[in-house]
Amino acid sequence: MKALIDPMDLTAGQVAEILDLADRIIADPKAYAHKCDGKKLATLFYEPSTRTRLSFEAAMLELGGSVIGFASADSSSASKGESVADTIRVIGCYADIAAIRHPKEGAALVAAQNAAIPVINAGDGGHQHPTQTLTDLLTIRSLKGRLDNLTLGLCGDLTFGRTVHSLIRAMMRYPNVRFVLISPRELPVPDYIREELVAKGIPFTEARRLEDEIGNLDVLYMTRVQRERFFNEEDYIRLRDSYILDKAKMDLAKPDMIVLHPLPRVNEIAVEVDSDPRACYFKQVLYGKYVRMALMLKMLEVEGC
Repeated sequence: MKALIDPMDLTAGQVAEILDLADRIIADPKAYAHKCDGKKLATLFYEPSTRTRLSFEAAMLELGGSVIGFASADSSSASKGESVADTIRVIGCYADIAAIRHPKEGAALVAAQNAAIPVINAGDGGHQHPTQTLTDLLTIRSLKGRLDNLTLGLCGDLTFGRTVHSLIRAMMRYPNVRFVLISPRELPVPDYIREELVAKGIPFTEARRLEDEIGNLDVLYMTRVQRERFFNEEDYIRLRDSYILDKAKMDLAKPDMIVLHPLPRVNEIAVEVDSDPRACYFKQVLYGKYVRMALMLKMLEVEGC
């Protein structure tokens, strides 16, 4: 696999292979501790990230490889005007695989088209975030035991939330999945997602109040309202606290519902929820490391993986 730009670049079979490999890594991490000896990962992060960048770096280090790269555009030659295409050509001389995050949609695709090494999209603007999607799928499968026959609620900023777009499209492949899309009127799911759901005959509901829907959900995926995607500060301030998951709302949920969040959170999940056994967003972070280990092993075509 030369590049992973969109979660739909992977077939359902390839997704299953990656998740199965991640499960084997979780069961016996020592067996994979030297699989990437001598390999280098380049992390090209043009916008801030904590979990995604460190998750990629930890994944490669735990496979025995090493990491080079930069954590912001200001610390790269992008600050001098270098194009993404030229940067990836240079990086290909130093590294075996690259993960790129960029604020502009399509930047990862440009990198892949000009790269001599495998490229992983680590998030491009409000568009796609395929490794977060793999993380979400592994988390749901591990904690719920399945990816089918689920009611999945997505709550918050559904317009700019790239993790939401990627997860919906990935989950469309599994039978008997129903979506509940909970957002302010100003931040609905994009038309292309809605049209795809309709075209495939996949049931979905659009709602405004979390408390009206939470009791029906098997999985609740919370998202923050993203300040960095707004052009108008007043709109951000007005919408940022549209949904706050607290103990009172959790009392309305099923005993086995799980709560996920791609993080970082701001105010949308009260700290009091962290102690609820259904709060699984920090487990989700750990699954993200394992699924990125599995993905890089597959993309690097490491023997025996």
